[in-house]
Amino acid sequence: MRDARPHDDAAATAASPLPVRSARGVVWLALLACIVAAAQGLASAAGSQSGTSIPLSVRITSPLGRTGIPGTIRIVAQVAHSPAVAVEPVRFFVNSALLGEDAEGPPYAVDWVDENPFDPTEIVVEVRDAAGNSARDSILLKPFEIVESTQVASVLLEASVQDRTGRFVGGLHDRDFSLTENGRAQAIDMVRPETVPSTFALLVDASTSMSRRMDFVRDAAGRITRFLRPNDRVLVVPFTKQLGAATGPSDDKATIADAVSSIRSGGGTAILDALVNVSQLLNGQPGRHAVVLVTDGYDEHSEKGFEEALAAVQSSKSTVYVIAVGGVAGISLKGERFLRQIAQATGGRSFFPSREEQLPTVHELVASDVQLRYLITYTPENQRADGTWRAVSLTTSDPTLKVLTRPGYFAPKPAPVRPSIEFTIVDHERRYLEVSKDVLQVEEDGAPQVVESFQEAVDPVSIVMVLDQSGSMAKAAEAAKAAARSFVQAVRPEDSLAVVLFSDRVLFAHDLSTNREHSLEAIDEYVAKGGTALYDAITDAMLRLKRVQGRKVVVVLSDGRDEDNPGTAPGSLRTLADVYRTLADTDATIFTIGLGPKVDTALLTKLAAESGGEAYFPQDVAQLADDYARVVENLRRRYVISYTSTNSTRDGKWRKVEIGTGVPNTTVMSRGGYHAPAR
Repeated sequence: MRDARPHDDAAATAASPLPVRSARGVVWLALLACIVAAAQGLASAAGSQSGTSIPLSVRITSPLGRTGIPGTIRIVAQVAHSPAVAVEPVRFFVNSALLGEDAEGPPYAVDWVDENPFDPTEIVVEVRDAAGNSARDSILLKPFEIVESTQVASVLLEASVQDRTGRFVGGLHDRDFSLTENGRAQAIDMVRPETVPSTFALLVDASTSMSRRMDFVRDAAGRITRFLRPNDRVLVVPFTKQLGAATGPSDDKATIADAVSSIRSGGGTAILDALVNVSQLLNGQPGRHAVVLVTDGYDEHSEKGFEEALAAVQSSKSTVYVIAVGGVAGISLKGERFLRQIAQATGGRSFFPSREEQLPTVHELVASDVQLRYLITYTPENQRADGTWRAVSLTTSDPTLKVLTRPGYFAPKPAPVRPSIEFTIVDHERRYLEVSKDVLQVEEDGAPQVVESFQEAVDPVSIVMVLDQSGSMAKAAEAAKAAARSFVQAVRPEDSLAVVLFSDRVLFAHDLSTNREHSLEAIDEYVAKGGTALYDAITDAMLRLKRVQGRKVVVVLSDGRDEDNPGTAPGSLRTLADVYRTLADTDATIFTIGLGPKVDTALLTKLAAESGGEAYFPQDVAQLADDYARVVENLRRRYVISYTSTNSTRDGKWRKVEIGTGVPNTTVMSRGGYHAPAR
């Protein structure tokens, strides 16, 4: 859980609604850092004059959840303190072990490899200042939950077939049965008689209303042991308003008999609650599950409803057999209907014996019904995982025979849709801003979403650098090559880079690699000549990235439009529609740099905007290096959020995602949405 710590925004810069991260090597932000420092100094002076100070505090801002993908995570903490009091290096702990320290200044961060996202992990950040004050913040990262996409596949039914006298009927085959699902005939895959071990839960009503019949109740419950087979086991569970002390599961008849004889009456009755709770006890028990409910049917105190109790019994794959014993007030008509309904809905039976001599027959029928059954499987025609109820009807060719089985099943629910959205945020002067999960507002197709995971995007990036070497680039060739080299050298060592050169045709100078010598050699081979196959170059770059997992980026430099060398026809074999169609299938972020007056500004701007990247249009070639630096900086200032969509439909359609901060004069740049999975 997050520690409660005082937090003061007095140290925030007045120049921006969100604190601006220090440049750390980006020269053009040095002046901004001076302005921020001056503003903080003024705030500190004002605080000193008024006799106030900023209390030391620390707050973890990333990560605030898990994506489930093993990899490097950047743990980030924001520290607030009085400018006049120095702070010691900020210490980062993972599961009580010191991970590292950061003394370089805000934001304080260390890299951590989340090797097992499926184990709970506690992250703690501690800081002390020169005055001896200390602050601490912690978060607990819960294990990432995997939900597999499922299909209905085949359905298993357990059926008991009885004659007019209630005796088990054996010797039937698949040709003797007919089966429908929601009224549609289904082909039966297998019919097999089966005798398997069973776990019986004797759920015995011990309420006050049963006090006058407790001897009969104990007898009714205890006789089941006479029909147990060697591998059968029994749970004895008395209940009133809640479950009493349970005995078992046990196969020792003396233990079972002693547990039954020890039941004493007293208190109210909560039958539905007892069914829910005993179903939990049966989950995980071997063999078939049978609940033998001994009660008078008077439910006075249950908090659970009938549907919830029925769902619990069905989820534990249990069959309910009711032995109704008339208590002080007998059995009401309402109680009798309820008891028959719960037995029928689970494929069981209900008995209303009035005398002890009827009990042996009751228990024999219960035991044979549970222990001697047909296993029937079929593969439904309807394979949609939509979570709906499917009604099942099973009959035999002999109308005099009665088939007892469950009346249906719930199809698996569709797996949750959990998108991950990468974004960056800038102020009105295009400065990159720090952001925390607390200020984010996320809507999908207008519906608010709850952010479950938030972290900085630090995973390796696969980048395809696309360089226009058409004839019109001849005058700018040397400057373009120098700027491209600076970009190659600024890319992080762990990022993979490929270089594509294009004019009349597209040439992959080298494939994705972390060896920067390959990229520098490819740039050295740059020669300006020919037309501009812009559409082909961008499409080929995206198609290469389509085969790659993780973060994907295309960086395009061009000084013209898509045209052949004479400038009289298209330069590409592909169309603009092909470009956008490939973008929709690739999930790549595109950064475009348009140089000169003939550039296709509309196309480059739209490609960048729709992919969550940025478009740059330098006035002259001397600015190319600055724009490449902006691309590198953008990739280092991105965040990733994930959430469970409120729309679980797996329809393959585009979902519009809007990310806001509620802070004026800020812009969030992202791809703007995602395609839902198709099935």
